[in-house]
Amino acid sequence: MTNARISELLSWMRSPRRTAAGGPPPPAAPAAPCAAAPPLAAGRRPEPGAPLELVARDPYLSLHEPVMRRRLAAIGDRERQLRGNLPSLAEFAAGHEYFGLHRTADGWVFREWAPHAEAIWLVGDFSDWEERPAFRLERRDHGVWELSLSATAVRHGQHYQLRLRWPGGGGQRLPAWGRRMVQDEQTKIFTAQVWAPEQPYLWRNPEFRRDPQTPPLIYEAHIGMAQEEGKVGSYREFELAVLPRIVKAGYNTLQLMAIQEHPYYGSFGYHVTNFFATSSRFGTPEELKSLIDAAHGAGLAVIMDLIHSHAAKNEAEGLSRFDGTPYQFFHAGPRGDHLHWDSRCFDYGKPEVLHFLISNCRYWLDEFRFDGFRFDGITSMLYLDHGIGRPFTEYGQYFDDNVDDDALAYLALANQVIHELRPDALTVAEDVSGMPGLAAPPEHGGFGFDYRLAMGVPDYWIKLLKEVRDEEWPLGTLWHEVNNRRPDEKTVSYVESHDQAIVGDKTTISWLLDKEIYTGMSVLSPPSLVVARGLALHKMMRLLTLATAGGAWLDFMGNEFGHPEWIDFPRAGNNWSYHYARRQWHLRDDRLLKYHFLGDFSAAMLALAADSRLLDPACAVHLIRHDEGDRVLAFTRGPYLFAFNFSPERSYTDYGFEVLPGKYTQALDTDAKEFGGFGRLAAGQEHFTRPLAADRHQLLLYLPSRSAQVLRRA
Repeated sequence: MTNARISELLSWMRSPRRTAAGGPPPPAAPAAPCAAAPPLAAGRRPEPGAPLELVARDPYLSLHEPVMRRRLAAIGDRERQLRGNLPSLAEFAAGHEYFGLHRTADGWVFREWAPHAEAIWLVGDFSDWEERPAFRLERRDHGVWELSLSATAVRHGQHYQLRLRWPGGGGQRLPAWGRRMVQDEQTKIFTAQVWAPEQPYLWRNPEFRRDPQTPPLIYEAHIGMAQEEGKVGSYREFELAVLPRIVKAGYNTLQLMAIQEHPYYGSFGYHVTNFFATSSRFGTPEELKSLIDAAHGAGLAVIMDLIHSHAAKNEAEGLSRFDGTPYQFFHAGPRGDHLHWDSRCFDYGKPEVLHFLISNCRYWLDEFRFDGFRFDGITSMLYLDHGIGRPFTEYGQYFDDNVDDDALAYLALANQVIHELRPDALTVAEDVSGMPGLAAPPEHGGFGFDYRLAMGVPDYWIKLLKEVRDEEWPLGTLWHEVNNRRPDEKTVSYVESHDQAIVGDKTTISWLLDKEIYTGMSVLSPPSLVVARGLALHKMMRLLTLATAGGAWLDFMGNEFGHPEWIDFPRAGNNWSYHYARRQWHLRDDRLLKYHFLGDFSAAMLALAADSRLLDPACAVHLIRHDEGDRVLAFTRGPYLFAFNFSPERSYTDYGFEVLPGKYTQALDTDAKEFGGFGRLAAGQEHFTRPLAADRHQLLLYLPSRSAQVLRRA
């Protein structure tokens, strides 16, 4: 990196900071099959005064248009401030090439940002862990410290830390930009590790790019708990044993949790200390690259769970009080602490923090070739009260003084950089508040995420399972919930993710089967009405949610086949057991157990979605029957008709639906014997419409109780 470019990257530090201030719709007429949606061109934010597409599509936003325009202007101002004279914001996002430890043509260079420090040493194997003059950093401009070393001063694999002194004290720290941290098994102390293999990883599939027009079918996974054995699994084991399962099951996107280094395993990876380091408990950086490479070779995109919403409070291992001040990376005072998460809150108005976080986005794209990110905890970022206990029932809550405009600007700029570097990248926002525009394109006045999680859908399913007998599920409200999304934003729909599987809650199958999950899942067991009901509803819930999804689908590993147990990481309360921090894949494989019925149905359902572009947002969902008395829901999407009979005991013959004329062939049946049903419908049936009037046509179907079927119009 040239001195001129370094000067450009650091110029932003001179800039002054800016401080933050019901029921279902009526049935629609039958619709023709959908056409392919044209790809969205990568756009820029609207020019000042130009019409806002978001407002045009949602007139309720017109009252708040001044706030929306002020925010867009602030994002533009912040971009110009950060970019300076650089050609693009992506060039600004190159801090990982400057800070940290790097091999140079004639040795090594190490840089760190610690404006409050008075002295910094590198201490490690190479210095007998002593503060030696040869390893003392020199202070440069803007709080940057630098050390140049000879080629033989340090070597790959050695361990080191930083020793800092500041007014009134000092302490040991790990480098903020460090790429490799390891924990000593005896002392449990974390140290940084020099990581510069002589032979860099050689990518086998260097040209992989995901197709942005292909709806993501996402498999959410945790490397450590993905193994059958009660232990911490590895990247290599996941690549060999789990990845083939994901491919075979029909997913096209792998979402990896807990990749950024975190000292406490039980935090599920959400208390991050080292943002540029891969979790060493799972293996080496090269082994993670090999896993991603193998996924690409199998046609899977790989995204990571990115934690930029907060940071662990750890000081010796993390960023908290890195240079002796509590406000270097975080807000000063009470605002810098997240009391509910016991963590620290980033100051998104600080240019140095933006440089750190936006560079972190680029680092994972460049170094590991991730294909995008799921941004965790966005609701907590967006609101000064972290959105805790707020129902978000009024538009005004998205535009009042409780919103952190700096956080919103960071998210917009992070998306801009990600898509500038990788136009095919996938970004997903985990936001429960429903902030308008979060997953709308910049040219519409949005903030650039490709998708947002439909978090209300699993919450509603769990509410039904906990509080309402399925015989009384309000189908109108259910229909509203699975379709409740902004029409200009794509969503990832799901029945359950890792959130529903953690101790304190229960998985869908656990709610449905309760204790009989341990006694009634053998195909040799006596018939059980509880198990039959549970299997039927498990399939119907997933089919309804996927068929109405706003663009993408997600499963957490094991839930697709009804994994019977929750997640509980080793802790004092369970005697540090790994029993619940694993996945029992043998249950899926054993043909004498009923779990394979659910797994097989999931694969068939995903195959249907993948082959038909069913989830393409251009394929609108049209309700054609909603009957609370009969317990029937039916709708069309593209060339498909979906018919659900939620009645526990009533089956219907010759049940009529008004549809487009033609031949309809059975494409999927939840009641098929191959999926653990009763087989009340003959496979591959063909049905023909009959005229009701000159331009109206009817299809008559047999609807078995507690079942759903999908028919394709020829």
